Amino acid sequence: MVRSGQPLNPLHLRTLVEVVRTGSFAEAARRLGYTPSAVSQQMSGLERAVALALFEREAHSVRATPAAELIAQRSQEVLASFGALDHEIETIAAGGQGRLRLGSFPTASARVLPHGLAAFVERHPAVEIQLDEGEPDELLPLLQGGELDLALVYRYDLVPRRWPERLVETEILHENLLLLLPAGHRLASRQAIGPADLCDETWIASREGTAGATCLIRACAQAGFTPRVAYRSNDYDVVQGLVAAGLGPAMVPALGHDASVPGLHARAVTGMALQRHVSALHRVTGVSTPVQGVLSAFRYAAGLVASEQVRAGPAPVTP
Repeated sequence: MVRSGQPLNPLHLRTLVEVVRTGSFAEAARRLGYTPSAVSQQMSGLERAVALALFEREAHSVRATPAAELIAQRSQEVLASFGALDHEIETIAAGGQGRLRLGSFPTASARVLPHGLAAFVERHPAVEIQLDEGEPDELLPLLQGGELDLALVYRYDLVPRRWPERLVETEILHENLLLLLPAGHRLASRQAIGPADLCDETWIASREGTAGATCLIRACAQAGFTPRVAYRSNDYDVVQGLVAAGLGPAMVPALGHDASVPGLHARAVTGMALQRHVSALHRVTGVSTPVQGVLSAFRYAAGLVASEQVRAGPAPVTP
């Protein structure tokens, strides 16, 4: 006999194991829930695939050849591996294990991720998590190219943007933009601050061309002036330190404000009710159970962050 070149069928191997164990097509069929004819056809197909005679057929019985006994013995090992693989696949499909590749921007990494990942890991301890950090424009190509499964991104009210097609957006958090003032500032004791009160200030802002800096320029333009920016940093800890040192005010999203930093006052600006919106993006196709699980965990985390901000000062709002 010449091998057919067809791959071995695990179903045929399982049937072979049962036939060798019972010594009968009929008994193997009864145990497997097949007809004797179906078992006979499977064994004939297996013989063609392996190009070996597996049974000595007599009028009312079959006898396994040494080749059949050897293949059946080895098949048990293979089928056990298939069973283990099947279980692992079920576990992965249920979100029990696998790999989850996340992207996030710094303030979300500092405030949302700890709560969210703690909740996720508690429910999915076997899922391996990988994290990349960057601004939205850095994360989007990684997400579209399949190097990330999900990314946390943001957009500002006055800096609208559309996310690429075939990405699904889930809103996580809406943050108020806060005016940070040094403790000794002339406006620090006032509860109502209008745009006109800020036109002569020397500002602290993020790097030129960033969404935060652009939002500040456009907000001030709506109020009829151009902000004079002297100090720039994309690190909100640095920004808060500069404000606390009395170098000027800054406009920061709620996640970028640490209420425990001394020497700062956080205020809303009357007539400048602006927000930054935090969303999770994932591809339309291939949405795994871990991705669904981490989305739920991030929404939970956003609620905790909002509660913390309510206690500390002006709050972000969960959708």
